[in-house]
Amino acid sequence: MTFKAIKSSFHTHLSSFFDEQEIDQFFYLVLEKFHQLKRIDLALQPDLKVSAVELERWNLVLDQLKTQKPIQYILGEAFFCDLVFKVNEHTLIPRPETEELVYWILDEIKKQNIFNSTIVDIGTGTGCIPISLKKNLPESTVFGIDISEEALKVANENAISNDLEVHFIQKNILDASDLQNQFDVIVSNPPYVRELEKAEINTNVLAFEPHLALFVSDEDPLVFYRKIAELALKHLKPTGLLFFEINQYLGKETVSLLADLGFTTVVLRKDIYGNERMVKASLTPDPSPKEKGDVTLK
Repeated sequence: MTFKAIKSSFHTHLSSFFDEQEIDQFFYLVLEKFHQLKRIDLALQPDLKVSAVELERWNLVLDQLKTQKPIQYILGEAFFCDLVFKVNEHTLIPRPETEELVYWILDEIKKQNIFNSTIVDIGTGTGCIPISLKKNLPESTVFGIDISEEALKVANENAISNDLEVHFIQKNILDASDLQNQFDVIVSNPPYVRELEKAEINTNVLAFEPHLALFVSDEDPLVFYRKIAELALKHLKPTGLLFFEINQYLGKETVSLLADLGFTTVVLRKDIYGNERMVKASLTPDPSPKEKGDVTLK
């Protein structure tokens, strides 16, 4: 069978689940993973064929995609900040919104000229945040914390495969009394999806991504933000910064929580999709110029 025929088969069998652009993306991701071929290679050689063994691998991928299993879990990897990360059922799939958070942190560190900073990511999952920060800040000391032993195994593998040193610690942050260090940056993308929002979650997320890393109770959806912010009050350096990825529906509530705890400057930022998705907080006045659309509480 030719690759062209396989691509046609993907569209035939997946069109009821995904749009054409997504199906094309799946096809070309598998093409590169299995055969180290890109779109241009296929365009130049449209009659390339696969062996029976290779076709069996393609059909296995197709069967899994029909269940709406994420392509990243099928291939075992995801791309984030120009790096490749191993993913499995114990870790969330890194997302573009989180990339925006990483780039915001990097911008702020560069403005403060603290390239040998000390950073901790709480709820690290694949380690995509601390590993990406370490890649761009090689002189910094970077930590990642997670409750899940299995997730930390993946994070360690990702640090090794990307040839970067990040210190990973297993800890239930809700039970933590301290962080044992003082930090220039504390960052977290904690669980923030309320149970009441499950109806909005796509099947590929709800059925396959770890609920431990996704959901919080409707009664106290900001439980992780409160705990981490309280720890930040004790463990941020005087000019340190706290960054969160947040629930888009709870932006104002998150800002109010941080202000009530004593953070003197809180900046709420929208992501590329226009959702209130990120917060930066500090215990000192923030001299940084604000981006268009940022909401600042002083």
